[in-house]
Amino acid sequence: MPGTHPPLFAVLRWLLLFILFGAPLHTVQAVTLPAAATTQPAPTQPSGNTPEPNIEQKKAAYSALADILANDHSRQELIKQLRDAAASPSTTAPPVLNPPAATDAQDKTVLQSLTDTSRRYGGAFAHQFIKLHHTIVAAPHKPFHQQTFINAVVHFVMLAAALFAFYGVIKWLMAPVYRRMGHWGRKKNRDHTNWLHLPSMILGAFVIDLLLLALALFVGQILSDYLNAGNRTIAYQQGLFLNAFALIEFFKAILRLIFCPHYPDLRPFHIADDRAHYWNLRLSWLSGLIGYGLLVIVPIVSNQVNIQVGALVNVVIMGLITLWALWLIFHNKRNIQFELVALADRSMAFFALFIRAFSLVWHWLASAYFITLFLFSMFNPGDSLKFMMSATVRSLAIIGIGALISGILTRWINKTIILSPDLRRTYPELQKRVNAWVSGGLKLARFLTVLGVMLLLLNAWELFDLWQWLTLGAGKKVVDLLIRVLTILLFSAVGWTLLASLIESRLASDSHGRPMPSARTRTLLTLFRNALAVLISTITIMILLSEIGVNIAPLLAGAGALGLAVSFGSQTLVKDIITGIFIQFENGMNTGDLVTIGDITGTVERMSIRSVGVRQDTGAYHIIPWSSITTFANFVRGIGSFVANYDVARDEESDRVNATLQEAVKELMEDEEIRAMVIGEPSFAGLVGLTDQAFTVRVSFTTQPLKQWTVRFALDDKVKKHFDQAGIKTPHQTVQVMQTGNDVQGAAGVQPLPAPE
Repeated sequence: MPGTHPPLFAVLRWLLLFILFGAPLHTVQAVTLPAAATTQPAPTQPSGNTPEPNIEQKKAAYSALADILANDHSRQELIKQLRDAAASPSTTAPPVLNPPAATDAQDKTVLQSLTDTSRRYGGAFAHQFIKLHHTIVAAPHKPFHQQTFINAVVHFVMLAAALFAFYGVIKWLMAPVYRRMGHWGRKKNRDHTNWLHLPSMILGAFVIDLLLLALALFVGQILSDYLNAGNRTIAYQQGLFLNAFALIEFFKAILRLIFCPHYPDLRPFHIADDRAHYWNLRLSWLSGLIGYGLLVIVPIVSNQVNIQVGALVNVVIMGLITLWALWLIFHNKRNIQFELVALADRSMAFFALFIRAFSLVWHWLASAYFITLFLFSMFNPGDSLKFMMSATVRSLAIIGIGALISGILTRWINKTIILSPDLRRTYPELQKRVNAWVSGGLKLARFLTVLGVMLLLLNAWELFDLWQWLTLGAGKKVVDLLIRVLTILLFSAVGWTLLASLIESRLASDSHGRPMPSARTRTLLTLFRNALAVLISTITIMILLSEIGVNIAPLLAGAGALGLAVSFGSQTLVKDIITGIFIQFENGMNTGDLVTIGDITGTVERMSIRSVGVRQDTGAYHIIPWSSITTFANFVRGIGSFVANYDVARDEESDRVNATLQEAVKELMEDEEIRAMVIGEPSFAGLVGLTDQAFTVRVSFTTQPLKQWTVRFALDDKVKKHFDQAGIKTPHQTVQVMQTGNDVQGAAGVQPLPAPE
């Protein structure tokens, strides 16, 4: 009130509220009842014998009243009846209220709902303009005392000059400290010793700014006690100035934190010095003109001159400032857009997306900010500025903290967890799997951080009541559901990671000397791991659907019916699965085996529950269903063997040929590499075949699996060399040419020709 003197705590109130990012002023001011209400006696109970309603009747009455108040039409009708009852003369009979029937809001169409909403808010907006017009035109006039006004202005100017001078001096004295802090933080940042040094110096400088502001306010309060000439009105005006000074200088401290025009080393962003000076100066002027105009000039003019003049001054000041702000925005639109794009190019990919999006709409957001401030200031100059300043500071704090958390999470996402060599050797896929889960969890946390920032921004501008939504609204259920879903996913991920790691540990060789598992074991474990992945995924999906409210009973029943229908049409698939299971249990083939299936010979590369994949030596890859395999040959089951037959000319001596063959085999067995492939001793069968042109000698070998071809090729090379050295000839191909002639009877005669030498 004009006749009160604001104490020191009232002066510091706004500063502390902004430092703590507290609520607006209306949440901390005490609410007092009018004296007439506090002195009114308690109502007496009626003398009639009306019975006390029971609990069910009370509940029904409460429900009916809630339905009436929830509907716009019924609520307005009830308000009209209450106003008519209050305006009725006291001599008339007691007014009777007829509770209006609550209409069903769900019967309205979308167009009707939009029309009602626009009519309600449009009416409220028009009512504010009417109220402003009434204030300017029809407000009561009050006499203007020139001497009193000049005296108040002199004392006001004396306090303002002294406070600004003191504040400027203490900031000038702290300038060397700021320079040293910036230089030390930048040096540590360049040396990469610790990335926290520079941010701590930037925040430290901001804290020093706030302490200097608190000191200036303390001194300003003392000066106000001595410069008010004992006049309570002057003291009140000086109190308005101190409150405005605290609010505006705190906002300027935020601007110095962002732009830091005089100490580039303490600037947290890459902004050129001229741009930093440009925007810090203009935004400081804007905040000063708005703050001192709405919080000081308008109230003083309204109090000392006239309410109409104060309202006109408010409209003129805010109109000029809004026009200047819009000119600044659109004059620098393209330059700021280029700078934001350049900042996005230097930023991480996650932040670059938001920065580029902001660069496209920043001028519209800034224009909406100043236009909203202009409209609010016309209806409620003081509270509108306090609300906008508070919401702005809280928004900057929310965005800064959210960006810091998101940046830390993004850096952690790009890092890799390194397990010990023993763990990597025992569990080959564990490190890759753990890093994948951690990266996914951090990305989810970053997404939740962005979502939380958006909700907090809406709450800061009072567009959304976050606390009520979390405690009383649907937010409580959403958070509870989110926690349960994350818990289920966490347990599923941990269970799959542990089981899969155990299987992979069994598939890998043991560092303590345990041999590699057999091919059959590897195949079965691989199939079991795939089946386990399908089982865990199915169970997790079913539980998640149940948690979010989906009734999975019809889904399970439908899956059973669908499975029955599919089973009739998938007999071949069932046959494939059953045949494959029996082949695996009989250890018929494993990955890496050389097999012949039908007319296909190749290496087994993949085995699933339905088919086997075979790669031929030509590179062709065949997928063969299990059910189509009737017989197959496996070349790697225990041993390998081959029988070598050599044909020589019939006129060679058989004993000499057998002796030469034995010498070739003996030389072959002296090769240690070949001898390691042979099991036992070769078996000589001697002469095993005779024709009119040649005879055949035979030798048999038993080898390691898949080594028979290597031994056979080496044996052929040795036999050829020894046969050539001994002069043993292979059989010649003979050609019989038949000549025809006429005998005495005229028949054709045949005369054999000698074979070529």
